[in-house]
Amino acid sequence: MSSQTVNSKSSKAQLDLGLFSIPQSVILLSGTVSVLTLVLAEKATGEALIALGQASEELFRGERLPMLDFPTSNSEDSDKNPV
Repeated sequence: MSSQTVNSKSSKAQLDLGLFSIPQSVILLSGTVSVLTLVLAEKATGEALIALGQASEELFRGERLPMLDFPTSNSEDSDKNPV
């Protein structure tokens, strides 16, 4: 086959659906755009989850929580009330 035959076949390559046909370049373009969109969405989701994790970590930090008064057990108290 000559190079002209190969070029003419590749330029006329289309998906024939009966009433209309779609060129392969349009199919390739839509596939590429969808894959790139998924890659960007994955990156954005990962960054959002990291930010959410950091925010929840700040929420549970000790300095943000109220101080609780726990009763202290003295040795005198334990001698008076044997268990």
